[in-house]
Amino acid sequence: MHSKRFTPWYVSLVLLLSVLATACQKDTGEQAIDQKKIALSADSVISTSSPDNFLATAGTLTITMQDSTYTFDASKDSVAFVNMSVGGNRYFGITAINKAHTLSFGVSSKGTATDSLTKPVAGGQLLMMADVMHTKQFTLTQYAEPGDAGKINLVQYRQKDMLAKGNFFTFLSKDDEPNSSLYRVEGTFDLKLKKQ
Repeated sequence: MHSKRFTPWYVSLVLLLSVLATACQKDTGEQAIDQKKIALSADSVISTSSPDNFLATAGTLTITMQDSTYTFDASKDSVAFVNMSVGGNRYFGITAINKAHTLSFGVSSKGTATDSLTKPVAGGQLLMMADVMHTKQFTLTQYAEPGDAGKINLVQYRQKDMLAKGNFFTFLSKDDEPNSSLYRVEGTFDLKLKKQ
């Protein structure tokens, strides 16, 4: 039971680290230099353990929760498709952070990414950071049964200039308590390829 609770949190943490590591790649100026130095160690760990991570150069990731829709534009925001191994298991997912670093999102599934694939969601997180004092965090609840946390539908993966195309839905909670409200999050992605 402990490992069942630990795995989604670990996958979410790795996804968030990969978002932070790739986020600095699209910034400019002195701030970008400082952020790149900070992210180097996380970036090298991700690259060493998962050399098949890809930073999108064009396309969009759109997510909808309740009556709000958020769009990440890969030409200016950092959007990545990541593949990783955790405890002998393979995972794939999408991570994103906007240019202003006020919104980040990640969703993952257990398995290996291929065309025409539908898999259950294994991890997910949405962070809204208006400022240091006002952060909202939504995560995949640890109380969901396997298969009840949503699905990722990967229609295309690494075809010509296409990195990944598909859609997903999942359920995130604001507080990780057994009776917390769940919010349905739906999304689409259509991302163009560039290897990190």
